Amino acid sequence: MSSYLDRIGAGLVLANPEVFGFDYIPEDLVGRDEIQGQLASIFSSIAHPEGTGRAVVTGPVGSGKTVLVKRFCIDIERHLAEKRNIKTVHVNCRNAATASRVMQKIVQDLDPGHPDRGLGVGELLTSLRRMMKGQNSHLIVVLDEVDHLLRQSGDDVIYKLMRIDEDRDKAGTLSLILISQEQVLDLLEGAVISRMGRTNHIRIPPYDEQGLLKIVSQRRDLGLVTGTCPDEILDLISQAAAPSGDARQSIELLEGAAKRAEASGRSSIESKDVQKTVVTMPTNVDSMALEEIPPHAMLILLGICRRLKRQENVTTGEAEKLYNVVCEEYDQDPKGYTTFWKHIKRLAQEDIVVTRTAKSEVGRGRTQHISMPHMLPSDVARRLETLIPTRLRR
Repeated sequence: MSSYLDRIGAGLVLANPEVFGFDYIPEDLVGRDEIQGQLASIFSSIAHPEGTGRAVVTGPVGSGKTVLVKRFCIDIERHLAEKRNIKTVHVNCRNAATASRVMQKIVQDLDPGHPDRGLGVGELLTSLRRMMKGQNSHLIVVLDEVDHLLRQSGDDVIYKLMRIDEDRDKAGTLSLILISQEQVLDLLEGAVISRMGRTNHIRIPPYDEQGLLKIVSQRRDLGLVTGTCPDEILDLISQAAAPSGDARQSIELLEGAAKRAEASGRSSIESKDVQKTVVTMPTNVDSMALEEIPPHAMLILLGICRRLKRQENVTTGEAEKLYNVVCEEYDQDPKGYTTFWKHIKRLAQEDIVVTRTAKSEVGRGRTQHISMPHMLPSDVARRLETLIPTRLRR
């Protein structure tokens, strides 16, 4: 009766599933060396007994803002372990969107036994001062998704945190990092911006295709059984996630494809595993756009789809030969190379296929490789076989 569960935990493809978790923090952040350097520069004075740092980190979804800051906090605690007792509290302001809840989270992380109700922001700040003095430590407070706090409660608690050492002999108690998808400096009052410093704003761009490829390569090596995921699969995943530049999406695609392969009892990921995972995502290209493309673009695409059922990509030379075969099947005269190439470009512009230039396997030239990461070729082929006869009769 339990035989259907046998594949769970079989380890055919997934070796370390935790590598794909949302909270996983890799030892090395690929493609973010320069930005890590910027953050370290902002916090250069933190090595001194009374040094502090303040930074605002912004960027789109999946650009790695949170993991960048978490990695920095872990690394700085280790790096300065013999000089300062540094502690970090990470507050997600989507869950703690009021000043009192932010302060409760900070205080209770430092002292889990501290009362969690009945205290105002001022009393919690007093408790925080007392803790930091007693522990002789420096605290880095990270306010993630801080725009939720700013819209609901304003920036008063941020201002108070930055003034925590006023009227005291000791300085350098607390550093602050704000994280948001938005340019939150526009939501801060002048007095807060003055203390944060406009030059301490770090903007993180979305990942490009090569950056995403490096990320999924790293996660493959850390999380999958060796030999279960060919490089061609990683190319397909990075192509699929490239329009969004979202690292999280690329990691989810790799994990989803691995799970599909394992559920099928296979020990190797195939292109169909990626494509079936892509079509479940909300950013998937709407296949209804197929109805709008010209008839000969449909014929070209049908030939490509039939080949992509069996392999990850085709060259433009192969695609043209496949197009000629399909034209013969539908009793059509093939268009010239110029028209053929225009149709390929249109299919790429509409994100139906992806083209990339690579070194030719024959000679010294370069050739175009065509893939379809956003849709399942077999589904597209079936749809085209229904659409083409009607379009050709018009």
